[in-house]
Amino acid sequence: MKASQFFVSTLKEAPADAEVVSHRLMMRAGMIKRLGAGIYNYMPMGLRVIRKVEAIVREEMNRAGAVELLMPVVQPAELWQETGRFDKMGPELMRVKDRHERDFIIQPTSEEVVTDIARQELRSYRALPKNFYHIQTKFRDERRPRFGVMRGREFTMKDAYSFDRDRDGAARSYQAMFEAYKRIFDRFGLQYRAVAADTGAIGGDLSHEFQVIAETGEDAIVYCPTSDYAANIELAEALAPAEPRAAATQPMVLAPTPGRSTCADVAELLGLPLQRTVKSLVLATDERNDAGDIVGTTVWLLLVRGDHELNEVKAGKLPGFAAGWRFATVAEIEEHFGCKPGYLGPVAMPKPVQVIADRSVAAMSDFVCGANQPDAHLTGVNWGRDLPEPALVADIRNVLPGDPSPDGAGVLAIQRGIEVGHVFYLGTKYSAAMNASFLDENGKPRLMEMGCYGIGVTRVVAAAIEQNHDERGIVWPVAIAPFAVVLCPIGYDRSEAVRREADRLHDALAARGIDVLLDDRGERPGVMFADWELIGVPLRIVLSDRGLKEGQLELQGRRDAEATRVPLDEVEATVQARLAS
Repeated sequence: MKASQFFVSTLKEAPADAEVVSHRLMMRAGMIKRLGAGIYNYMPMGLRVIRKVEAIVREEMNRAGAVELLMPVVQPAELWQETGRFDKMGPELMRVKDRHERDFIIQPTSEEVVTDIARQELRSYRALPKNFYHIQTKFRDERRPRFGVMRGREFTMKDAYSFDRDRDGAARSYQAMFEAYKRIFDRFGLQYRAVAADTGAIGGDLSHEFQVIAETGEDAIVYCPTSDYAANIELAEALAPAEPRAAATQPMVLAPTPGRSTCADVAELLGLPLQRTVKSLVLATDERNDAGDIVGTTVWLLLVRGDHELNEVKAGKLPGFAAGWRFATVAEIEEHFGCKPGYLGPVAMPKPVQVIADRSVAAMSDFVCGANQPDAHLTGVNWGRDLPEPALVADIRNVLPGDPSPDGAGVLAIQRGIEVGHVFYLGTKYSAAMNASFLDENGKPRLMEMGCYGIGVTRVVAAAIEQNHDERGIVWPVAIAPFAVVLCPIGYDRSEAVRREADRLHDALAARGIDVLLDDRGERPGVMFADWELIGVPLRIVLSDRGLKEGQLELQGRRDAEATRVPLDEVEATVQARLAS
């Protein structure tokens, strides 16, 4: 293809609202154009990358035995009402009405529709297992769309759904998709980790995220450098201290701490390590009647070490928290503790409160906590002597680098990542809600066991840029680059020899199946080189009158510090070898 027949539209500066690297570079490289908040036109250069990603996904899904179909963007609300998600999804689910005042949704995902297909079409055990997938536009009405296509409202996703006779079959389908995802991300040429994950709003009880490693990633990935252990921060287990709780050595003393309401400030004032302090977090759970009215509230005190952070996902799995929880109001805190936040603690609370201690707190002695009175804390506090043992001890904190790995094979490390894929084992969550059953070998109805598997196609594009860029622009992996090779002829519009050799080489490379672009725009070398470095084409070939007279061309990889001179008769083979490597 020639650049004059294509559409190249680069910018010297990114728009002021472009916050992250991928957003800035996709705008500057002319890959996307903003249409509205979180909504973008995908321009020809960007669309080529998306189609490359889709092709790899499609090939590996087909290879894994999945069957492609296409489900609509607009879906009737009745299906979502069957599962209860029409109401539960919240404002991120865009609800619309047609001219007859019937309710519809703009799909963020397709569990309901595909389950409806399955219950109509997969009637017998002989029809199972089956895995349907599609690559389709999705819409989630994000409260604050940001980071370009990284967290846009409209995006492209591949979602697949498996249906099996039993849990063992579902486990095999899950594993097949897990392996397919590894092949997909290997082919993308990206550095990634597959990490154990929380199932979140989708449901189910087995889940892995595929995270592209990037310092700008929103997610924290926990892993053990000396083993295969990996999990996201929400799921990573913080083990209990190996050493038993030490005996008390100090009396409990009331210490004045005027104006010191944080653990860090209190530790500094008292000259103690932050690890000696205990942080008090007050949560509440509401009991509701069938009409949804609050008929009762339980207040909970969660204790974590001063240098630790509460893991809200873990907290949501505590006994009594399954129906949802919230942070207590100031009024509720004052009622139960007789004090404003900042000086709260588990000793001598005015009203009974359920106390839950993190494993590390349960192992502490001589610790510091709030005294439930303004400007005061207690030092030398000990379980069993100064207050009852906690009602429940649980893992409720985020892990830290250096914590022991749950598999016992070393210590944990943390790096940043961008979630681009997720696989779930759903079980019968949706098949039960929608009565998706089949007749087994004995003619008895049984619910299908399901799994779902998503890849954010447009998010992969942004994540690849976040991982692969430099001060000049994007550095694409070959497999998903808009073009693999760009020919940059100097004087194409002036030199017959340059034009003839550029055209010949373009056709020769294309005949070898290489995705090549010939820049025939007649731009100055500096402009031409800057454009293609910004766009990130992996290989650049420069042709000039002087080089042709010497029988050579200049070949430079996007990551190469300088060009390599290659004889004319070796260029095609050299290019093919470089791309293959």
